[in-house]
Parts: sequence; structure tokens; C-alpha cells
Amino acid sequence: MDLGVLSGFLVVFAVVGGFEIFDRTSFALIALAARNRPFPVWAGGAIAFVLTTAIAVSVGTGLASLLGPGRIGLLRVGGGIFLLGYAAWLYRHRGPERGDEIPGARSAFTAAFLTIVLLELGDTTMIFEIVFVADWGWLVVLVAGALALVLVAAWDAFLGSRLGRRVDEDWLNRIVVVVLVIVGTLTILYGLFPTAFPTLGSLAAL
Repeated sequence: MDLGVLSGFLVVFAVVGGFEIFDRTSFALIALAARNRPFPVWAGGAIAFVLTTAIAVSVGTGLASLLGPGRIGLLRVGGGIFLLGYAAWLYRHRGPERGDEIPGARSAFTAAFLTIVLLELGDTTMIFEIVFVADWGWLVVLVAGALALVLVAAWDAFLGSRLGRRVDEDWLNRIVVVVLVIVGTLTILYGLFPTAFPTLGSLAAL
């Protein structure tokens, strides 16, 4: 493999994966995996990550100018509202007791897929992918970015499933609701007032 291509692959993989593993979407996936079967959560999140990566490399640097900062903000607000709605649903529908049937794969897959799609569009990692296209081409960014995000989703699902096995069901439900409310609220605030988050704002400006 060409050293330039290899170095580009490693940079994209490290930056995208490194930022995503501490991103709010990771915490949302962990919360979902703690409350549902880990595999459909991983599958939904992984497919959504691949989709958003494909969008990033397909649209390239033109995505930011096409959507405009206002519409990117609205996407973030939509993702935050979805998480708050899901948290409210969990709070009203207390989880099954130990040993009861846990939520089906379809609902867990759908929740994970929608969460990632709504939160990732216009997010920092997606912006990085758009920028990297100009440096290393769409194929390198697509493969490296998608692989990094799929692995992050797998880690989130694993970590969430471990948490779900070790924490009392009632406390777990409360923790998940609180995490989703915090992540959803911060996402909405970032969408409405991006300048209130100077670190994220400076990264997005790249």
C-alpha cells in the first residue's frame, strides 16, 4: 500500500474514531445497549454510521455550504428532541423485570439507527470526514471512517450490555433516562446556540 494512502487511512481512522468514542452519540448508544439487546443496537448504529460516512464522502466539502449553518443546527435539534422523546417513553414504560422478555430487535435497531442518523448529520466527526476527502480522497475516508465508527459502535454496545447486566433494573432505567435527557438537552442547546460551545465550534470551523 502507498505510504501516503496508509498514513491518510491511519489519520482518518484515529481522528474519527477518537472523537466519536467520547461523543454524545456514543453515550446514547451505550444507554440503548444497556436497555436492549446489544446486537441490534450495534447493527442499527453501525449501519447508520456507514450511511452518514457515505453521505459525508459523497457530498464532500459542498455539504456545509449546501445545508448552511442554520439547517445543520436544526438537524442537531431534531436529534436532541428524538432523544428526549425516547427518554420520556422509557420513563413512562418502565423496563421489564429481570427474566422478562426484553424489547425486540426491531425496536432496538430502529432506535439506534435513528439516533445515530439524527445526531451524526452535521456533527464534528462528519465535518472532519468532509474535510479529509480533499486530502486523501473519498475511498480512503469512506473505508477508514466507516471502519472506525463501526468499531466504536461495537464497543458502545458491548459496554452498554455489561452495564445492563450489573446494575439493578430500576436504577438502570433511571440512569438511561438521565443520560438520554442530558445528551438530548446538550444536543438541542448546541444546535440552537453553537457559539456557547467554543471547543466544538472551533472544531466545526475547520
